[in-house]
Amino acid sequence: MDKNFIPEGWSSIAVHGGQEPESNHAHQTPIYASSTFVFDTAEQGMRRFSGEEKGFIYSRWGNPTIDAAEKKIVALEAFGTSLELKGLLHSSGMAAISTLLLAVLKPGEKLLTHFGLYGGTNELMNRVLTDLQISSLIVDLRDLQLAEEHLKNNKDIRLIYLETPANPTIQCVDIEALCSLAKKYDCKVAVDNTFATPYLQQPFKLGADFVMHSTTKFLNGHGTAIGGILIGKDDTYFKERIIKFHRLLGGNSNAFDAFLLIQGIKTLELRMERHCHNAMEVARFLEKHSLVAKVNYAGLPSHPDHAVAMKQMRHPGPMLSFELKNGLSGGIAFMNKLKMCVRTVSLGTVDTLLSHPASMTHFGVPKPEREKYGITDGLIRMNVGIENIGDIIHDLEQALS
Repeated sequence: MDKNFIPEGWSSIAVHGGQEPESNHAHQTPIYASSTFVFDTAEQGMRRFSGEEKGFIYSRWGNPTIDAAEKKIVALEAFGTSLELKGLLHSSGMAAISTLLLAVLKPGEKLLTHFGLYGGTNELMNRVLTDLQISSLIVDLRDLQLAEEHLKNNKDIRLIYLETPANPTIQCVDIEALCSLAKKYDCKVAVDNTFATPYLQQPFKLGADFVMHSTTKFLNGHGTAIGGILIGKDDTYFKERIIKFHRLLGGNSNAFDAFLLIQGIKTLELRMERHCHNAMEVARFLEKHSLVAKVNYAGLPSHPDHAVAMKQMRHPGPMLSFELKNGLSGGIAFMNKLKMCVRTVSLGTVDTLLSHPASMTHFGVPKPEREKYGITDGLIRMNVGIENIGDIIHDLEQALS
């Protein structure tokens, strides 16, 4: 794409963004399977290490294929803004979150977050950060007055960490309002945007300082590679601290996974439109079913965070969860009767995936804590795929019968 051409459509950036001309005029971004890159002269090597000259040195620090994936996602998160952002592709979503938390927080400081986070994030906060004397305050951040009370009474809070919609209860918090509070109390805001993707939600537009994704999920879309990205405003703090921690912790991605990610992103808009259409139909079906006690889907007016979701999202998304009236035994029976929908962890692929959080993604979270946050033994999480909607509902119906 000519640098003088500025596309106006989101999907045009998804297809063409991030791709730079290369010497052999390849149509697709090549896989640069090289651990290191050579210098024409010793002086050039010195200039690259000092930062005087741009160029690749070592694939842990940067690689052309990885660079193209980073630029594509950054362009999507910045779409419609004049923001200058920088993305760092990681080996997993957890690697990206680890870089963020370890770079931003120091011993004695605190993190303010809400309940219903991804189980791995929850464990990282409670099992790793605590050993570093970094504590996490978990409160209901939908209550803005309560959020401000904690910020006012805890001057050592340095980061507000949000996951919206949250995993697996689909809880949504008001990003813009919490960013305003954070600015008032001089702390930063990070948003896990995995469930929404930049197509449905752009946290930087709402005031966020950092955004991360598990690129394993909807950005890749086909379940072919693990990855994560951390994006921040391309300022001195990001350059001097975040990038340094990323390089030293060694959680970098690789060229092959980056290549697969680039291919997946090109169809993101098309996939998300179908995912979201199907999710709404499934949520309506489940809400009316006699064996379903509760449906967590932000697109339903019955969801407590429906208004917040519709304010900050293009569409409430492809993820939902629901609770069966007969609890754990009913959940097991239902899962075992599925014929087309897939029993597995993870999410974001084109096929419909169902999991049981209490025994899978949130197994490491103590039961009393899980239940306090709405993750009961009978809760089923569902990634609604892009299959024929009639077939999805038929499979659910026969499994529930």
